[in-house]
This record gives sequence, C-alpha cells and structure tokens, in this order.
Amino acid sequence: MVYMQKHPTVMCKELVDKLKKEKILKKEEYLYLIQNRKYVEEYLFKVARSVADSIYGKQIYIRGLIEFSNICKNNCYYCGIRNGNKNLDRYRLTKEDILKCADEGYSLGFRTFVLQSGEDMFFSDEVLEEIISKIKEKHPDCALTLSIGERDFKSYERLRKAGADRYLLRHETASKSHYEKLHPENMSFDNRIKCLKNLKSLGYQVGAGFMVGSPYQTEENLAEELIFLKKLNPQMVGIGPFIPHKDTPFKNEKQGEVDITLVMLSLIRLTLPNVLLPATTALGTIDNLGREKGILAGANVLMPNLSPVSVRKKYMLYDNKICTGDEAASCIECLKQRINKIGYDIVISRGDYKGGKEND
Repeated sequence: MVYMQKHPTVMCKELVDKLKKEKILKKEEYLYLIQNRKYVEEYLFKVARSVADSIYGKQIYIRGLIEFSNICKNNCYYCGIRNGNKNLDRYRLTKEDILKCADEGYSLGFRTFVLQSGEDMFFSDEVLEEIISKIKEKHPDCALTLSIGERDFKSYERLRKAGADRYLLRHETASKSHYEKLHPENMSFDNRIKCLKNLKSLGYQVGAGFMVGSPYQTEENLAEELIFLKKLNPQMVGIGPFIPHKDTPFKNEKQGEVDITLVMLSLIRLTLPNVLLPATTALGTIDNLGREKGILAGANVLMPNLSPVSVRKKYMLYDNKICTGDEAASCIECLKQRINKIGYDIVISRGDYKGGKEND
C-alpha cells in the first residue's frame, strides 16, 4: 500500500473502516494510524464507541478492586511498590480484612471483585484458596479476578479449582528487548508469556495489558502490541499511561500521554470487539476526565477501589494516584453521576465477557 497517494485523513479513515470490518490490520497499517492519529482521532473514537455499544449497550461494568498487599519480591524499574523501594510503608491485609472489603463491596452493588497485590509469597496457595473459597461461598453470584503476578501452572490450577474465575496479568510490552529494559535480569519475558498461556489453558478469563508511553517504547512497539493481542485473544485488556514514581529508576522519565492512550483503547476495541476494556485509574490520574474519555473511546469497565482507606495511599504504583482518600460508597456514587453525564449507566452485574473462545 502506498500511503502517500492519499491525504492522511482519507487514508486513516479507510484503515479504520477496514479494521472494523476485518478486525485485524498489518503491522505497518496499525503503525500508520498511530503515527497519523491526529487526522482520525474523532472518527476512530466514534467507530470504536459504536462497536462497544453494539455489544455491551450503554452499560459500564464495575470491578471492586481490593489491593491486599503492597509487598513484592520483584524490582520492576517502573513500579512504586518494587522491592527496592525502601521509602514505602508496607502492609498486608488479613483474611478478615479482605472478606470485609468484599462484603462491603457486595452491599454497594459490586458483583466482581479483583484481588490485587504485589508478588507477596506470604499468600501461598493454601492461604489464597481459603480466601477465594470463602468469598465464593458468601457471594456465589460474583466473579472473582486475581491479579497477583507470575506463579507456576500448579498454583494457577489450584486457585482456579478454589473458585477464581479470571486472572489479570499485564505483560507490559510485547517486545522481549523492551521488556528487558523495564525489568531486572532475574525477570523473564518468556516466562510472563508462558504464564498467560497457562492461564488460558486452565479456563480462566484472561486479562493482559501494557503501559502506554513507558520508557524506551516506540510507536512500532505499540503496533506490535495490537498484533500480539490479536494472537493472544484475551477476554480483557488493561492499558494506561505510564506515570513515573519518585522512588524508582524511572522517576525522571516522561509521563505517557492521554491522546495516544485513547487511540490505543479504540484500536484494541476494533481489533478485539468483545473485549472487556477498562478506563483505568491511571488515565483518570493524568486527566480529570480521563475515564470518561476512555469510555467514549471504546472502554466499558471501571475499577473503583474497595481497599480500606487506611492503606490506599500505600498501594502507590505511580505518583499522584486518584481516589486514595475516598470511601468506597462515595467513590461509586461519584462515578455513577459522572458516567450518567456522558450517557452511560453503571450496572450491577458480573459483567461477563460476551464472546467466544476463538478470535472474534
């Protein structure tokens, strides 16, 4: 394809239409859209939103996020709870704390809970099995998502049997060379991808994801992400702008940008039409209307925080994170009003994935 034969606006609109129809583009076509996004943003957002509406309607799903430990064995260069951060006040919720968060969340209308932590080995399979089974016993109509990092196949299998429905494991980048610039040598890109494949084989609804604008990331990397996601075909994709943290090696790196994050949300929606796609807290952190803009670009999930207010400021993956002082009830009420203003409704639902197992 000779791109220079047509004006970028015309070329970009043709590529968006092609993507909507075929649900995949060549890498160089994705790259052209990313590089020329200013010519097509509004059209791209409109098309992506129409696709999301055709599948999920005007409904936005909520996930109750329970950040139960900020202790982590890893030392990822971008993360505020990295093992090497000696300025962080560490905490670990008890089983009773976690169950109380779930009970409160249920009363507020949450039907999916996300248990998220650093890679804290205190939470063995046995400990997690007890927590998972207890939540499912008390709230059998709820879905339970884990976001607790890399574990071996047997561990994932045990947690699945205990009642975990979904698993979120952000791969952070589809490029091995880029991955190695973001992580210490003892962390393996190949193992991260292996974990995602293991999770899929065990029947989890799987979520992957990456940072937009992370250090050393190129626009070509972003095009590669879309090819990677199409092959992986996850049920959920969580992306957000990179935001530096003051106590990491990347503290002085440039922050990710709103516009490219929104473009990537729309391109993911068109590539994986049925995907569950959050408008993340990180997006709302760098733009006061970021989550609303994310929804209008094709997102359909929000993840309010159910963690005790006393620990929220301690789970600081990046600087200036929003909603760290809000009670869960006031947070969800605020979100409902904000989402209503843009023509959408937050619904009480497990918010299950509407798609088959194969590529949509």
